Amino acid sequence: MRRIVSSNSRLSILSNLLRFHSNSALNPTFPSPLPITPISQSDLETLVLNHYSHGKFHNLLRNVVATPTVLLAASKNLHPNNGAENLDSFVPDSVHNRFSIEDMAQQLRDDRFDIESCCLRIMPSRVKGETLILPNLKLKVVIEAVRMVLEIVYDKRFMTFVYGGRVGMGRHTAIRYLKTTVENPSWWFRVRFAPELFNSTNVGKLSSFIEEKIDDKFLVDLVKSLFECEAVRIELGGCFFGRGFPQESSLCSILLNIYLNGFDKEIQDFRLQIDGRNPRFDYDELSERVFHKPVKIYAVRYLDEILIITSGSKLLTLNLNNHIVKFLEEELGLRVDKLNSAIHSAVSENIDFMGMELQAVPPSVLHPPLSDKAIRARKKYIKQKEGKALEMRNARETNRKKLGLKILNHVFKKLKRSNGFKFDFNIEEEVRVLFASWAAAVVQEFLASYEERLDWHRKLSSGDFLSLRNIRDQLPQELVDAYDQLQEQVDKYLTPLKARKALEEKERQIEEKESHSYAKSTVEDLTKLCMKVAAPEELVRKAVKLAKFTNSMGRPRPIKVLIALEDSDIIKWYAGVGRRWLDFFCCCRNFRMVKTVVTYHLRFSCILTLAEKHESTKREVIRHFTKDLKTYNEYSEEEVIFPTEREIKMMGDKDLSDPKSVDGVLSMALIRLASEEATASCMAHFCDRMDTSFFRIRLLQSRLNVNPLNKDKWVPGMGAIHESLNRKCVSLCSNHKDDLFFGSRYPACIKGSQCQQLDFHGGKSLSFLRV
Repeated sequence: MRRIVSSNSRLSILSNLLRFHSNSALNPTFPSPLPITPISQSDLETLVLNHYSHGKFHNLLRNVVATPTVLLAASKNLHPNNGAENLDSFVPDSVHNRFSIEDMAQQLRDDRFDIESCCLRIMPSRVKGETLILPNLKLKVVIEAVRMVLEIVYDKRFMTFVYGGRVGMGRHTAIRYLKTTVENPSWWFRVRFAPELFNSTNVGKLSSFIEEKIDDKFLVDLVKSLFECEAVRIELGGCFFGRGFPQESSLCSILLNIYLNGFDKEIQDFRLQIDGRNPRFDYDELSERVFHKPVKIYAVRYLDEILIITSGSKLLTLNLNNHIVKFLEEELGLRVDKLNSAIHSAVSENIDFMGMELQAVPPSVLHPPLSDKAIRARKKYIKQKEGKALEMRNARETNRKKLGLKILNHVFKKLKRSNGFKFDFNIEEEVRVLFASWAAAVVQEFLASYEERLDWHRKLSSGDFLSLRNIRDQLPQELVDAYDQLQEQVDKYLTPLKARKALEEKERQIEEKESHSYAKSTVEDLTKLCMKVAAPEELVRKAVKLAKFTNSMGRPRPIKVLIALEDSDIIKWYAGVGRRWLDFFCCCRNFRMVKTVVTYHLRFSCILTLAEKHESTKREVIRHFTKDLKTYNEYSEEEVIFPTEREIKMMGDKDLSDPKSVDGVLSMALIRLASEEATASCMAHFCDRMDTSFFRIRLLQSRLNVNPLNKDKWVPGMGAIHESLNRKCVSLCSNHKDDLFFGSRYPACIKGSQCQQLDFHGGKSLSFLRV
């Protein structure tokens, strides 16, 4: 199950791993670091704003980016939290052991920082493959520092409908905007770009856009150099943005938002023009039979994905489409795929956006009325609930009676034994108050019951001989008056007339409410459209089948390439895929389908993989690991990593800012190597642990011999990790190995450069390979 690596191949692996060791390994020749700490976010904002004058920011590279505290803060963002309680005091030591922050800051100030020497070329595994160029750790720190500064300058200046690459403005935020704000959409279209890398013309335009707000020649030249050396690359029309793939830099998102900021302003101006043409009405003064539907334009842009929705005519939408395409091609120099950017009906056609399917539907589709079976079940539940309440009330009265008798018995015993002695407190008063509260509760419950009041009124007021005149004349007047007063009190408190009227009024209000609700839902179904967000069922099933979770019949099957892993690593790999799917699609209408895929297909595929590894049966694996796939951590403590069936059942729409898609986990497997080589340091950013293991990266497209460009065999919209990383070896400690498999602990960032931003779970990434 594991093959022994020969001595020659082991030496080759180690030589490749230590090729850029001088940029990231420990270097004892550096002088002792200065006592500096990372700058805080508020202080960084103040520092950047201090360089603003006459409508522009000045000298940000030399005065802000090239500051040791800012570079140290950038290193802190790349630093994986290895359990240190005080990260601020832990980061500087680990950074200064690898390179000098002061020297790097001085090189940036003197314009001597060599970007090209900090880039690594990763050759593809096949002859005709594409070479991948990635930055090493020093250059990653500089890129992160530039991103932090540009974020402060531009983030608050972007339009409100711009999502992606912003704090708290991710996929689910955009989906919530579509579900809660968009009303009565009639036509929509998605702007698709033709697959194309940013060329020199695009970089020149980007530089001019930056110069409009930032007066800093050195910063602009640095951005140009990053594109020239291909340390940063932007490819529009692909499936890489926002997914955390190695070919995506952390700086790409904000640079793309800066480049398309002019387009966003153009859309906003067009929206304001349309709003200005619509007359303003006071909705309180309109009649109930008047339906006012103003023409509105909604826009959502997530990085390079653009969705335009209108509630107007088809001609208006067509003119808007032509205007947008013309602006993108002429003003920004981008190629638009006009065939896939055509307008569609929002009612009759679905549209794919951000990996989800959107459609305009009546409100009854999102909130359907209860069926007859559901109504019967609800009535049965209410009846059972009332029965349990009656049982509890009877039990409470019985216990109250027993407790009252015990209290009375105790009081009389104390009074009998006291023989005239006085107590410090008046126990009779305490008992009287307690019994009064119980009596008030009993009377209140009795008066609230219509049936009991009717029964007692009937017993006390009908068929009594004192109501006969002949008998009343022969009785004493005091007795007759007492009887009349009793009847008055009976009629006052026990007459069922008021209770009957109140009951009838309550029933009438319920009927009116149901009638009004039915009329309102009927009118809304005829006059209103809402947004339905659904997970693409066909694509999810195709992805499950492509990754070999299921066979041709749709039943779970084992993945034999994972057999070389430890049992806990196999479970963590499956858990990483399952949890990312649940987090990504939790806002969808058909979330139940995704739950079924995770709780059945992935769970039993994991069980069958473990059974294949140990040459046992499925029942034996379930008996050992249980159906929840329980494992033991390094402290021999039992833990459940794979989501349990109960946990999945209780999942729903959560407040997630920007969940990453599952492509990175699904399309890659790490295979542990059995090697006799000396241990190497962990390849995570600033990780000094030496208890590591070697793993080989196996990509899905290479393992299955499938070309991601062939849409017939690949899942449309599903991204792929760069092929140059296939069969590359990495050394990882146990913490970062778990982070890659599952992503539950740290924001893994890898030093050197082989993989950049390969996210696995909630921002956890495989961007930490030193080569």
